[in-house]
Amino acid sequence: MRITRIIAQTTLALGVSLAGVHPALADLPADTGIGQTVLPSPPSPHRAYMIDVEFDSFVAGRVLVLDPDQKKLLGMVSTGFAAPSTLSRDGKYLFSADLFYSRGTRGTRTDVLTAWNTSTLSPDWEVVIPSKRAESLTQRFGLSTSADDRFVYVYNFTPSTSITVVDVQAKAVAGEIAIPGCVLSYPVGKRRIASLCGDGSIQLLTIGDDGKETARSQTKFFEPNAEKLVERAVNVGDTFYFTTTTGTVRALDLSGKEPKILPSWELVSAEEKKAGWAPGGWQLMAVAPKLNRLYVLMHDAHEAMKWEDPSNTIWAFDLKTQKKIGTMSTEGAPIWSLQATSDDNPLLLGINVGGGMDIFDLKAGKYTGTMEKLHKTATQILSH
Repeated sequence: MRITRIIAQTTLALGVSLAGVHPALADLPADTGIGQTVLPSPPSPHRAYMIDVEFDSFVAGRVLVLDPDQKKLLGMVSTGFAAPSTLSRDGKYLFSADLFYSRGTRGTRTDVLTAWNTSTLSPDWEVVIPSKRAESLTQRFGLSTSADDRFVYVYNFTPSTSITVVDVQAKAVAGEIAIPGCVLSYPVGKRRIASLCGDGSIQLLTIGDDGKETARSQTKFFEPNAEKLVERAVNVGDTFYFTTTTGTVRALDLSGKEPKILPSWELVSAEEKKAGWAPGGWQLMAVAPKLNRLYVLMHDAHEAMKWEDPSNTIWAFDLKTQKKIGTMSTEGAPIWSLQATSDDNPLLLGINVGGGMDIFDLKAGKYTGTMEKLHKTATQILSH
C-alpha cells in the first residue's frame, strides 16, 4: 500500500510539473544543428562514399560520406538491402538501387532508383524500377551511369541477367535489355554498355536517346576454361583493366567501333609467383588516372580458393610501362577493397576488415593514417 501511494503521489506531482512547463516546451525553437548540414558543391575530389551493407542485418544498409583529408565523417544516407551505388559524373548525385519489403523482412518487394543530393544528403527524386535488381555484395558496375549522366544502368539477376535503363531527364524507366549469360554494366561513352560473358566474350550494346537497344556485338576476350578472370574491373576512360586470380592483366579498349583487345601482361614475375605472390581481395584493384597507375592488393601466400581474402600489401604499377614501381603496406587490420581518387593529387582509400578506412598519399607513395570505427561490413568506396 505504501508503494502504491508513493507511485500515485509521484505521478501526480510529475503531471502537475509537466503541465506547468508545457507552454514553454511548445515554444522551444527547433535545433538547427541536427540533420541540417549542407555540404559544399561541387564536392571535393577527395570526398569519399563508403558503402556499408551491414552483413549482420542486411535488410538495410548505409553509405557513409567521408572527408579523408580531415579524417572526418560528413554524414550518412540510409539505403535498402545491400544497395549498389554510384556517383553521377557531374558530382550532383549519389545513386542507389534500393530494395525494400513492405513488412521489413518480408512482404511485397519494391525496388527504386534513388537520386541522393550530394550536398544535402537527402533524396531529390526516385524512380520505381522492375524488381529484378541483383541481390549481391556491392561492386563496381552493378550500377553505372552514361558519360553524359543521361542514363543510369541497373544490373539485374533473376537468375537471367539484364540491364534496366533509367532515363534521368524523364525520371522514368526507359527499358530493359537482356544480356543472357553475361554480367554487370560497364559504361562506354554516352550510349554504349559492355558486359562480361561466361563464354569468355565481351558483349557491347548500343542504345539510342530513347534508351532502347539499337545494336549489339560479341567479341572473344579470354578463355574461361583456362583462367579465372575477375569481373571487378577498373577503368581509365573507355579502357578497362581486368586481372585473373593468378595475376595476368587483360585489358580492353572500348573507345572504337569494335572492342580492341590489348596485349596481356603479368603483375608477378616468375620468381614472385614461385614465392606465392598473387592478387586478391574484394575490390582488389584501383586506378589513379592522372598518375596512370594501377594499384593491386597482393597476397604473399596465395591460395586458389582464398583469393578474395584481404591483405596488408599493395603493389603499384605504371600502366604505360606495365612495370611494378612501388609497394605500400599497413600494419593494422588487412584491407579488402580499394578506391583511388581521380584528381592531380590522388589518395588511395582502403576498407579494412577492422571497421576502418586506410588512407595513402599516392604522390608520396606512403600510408598517412586510418579513420577508425566507421563501418560494420563495408564492401566498396566511391569517389568523385
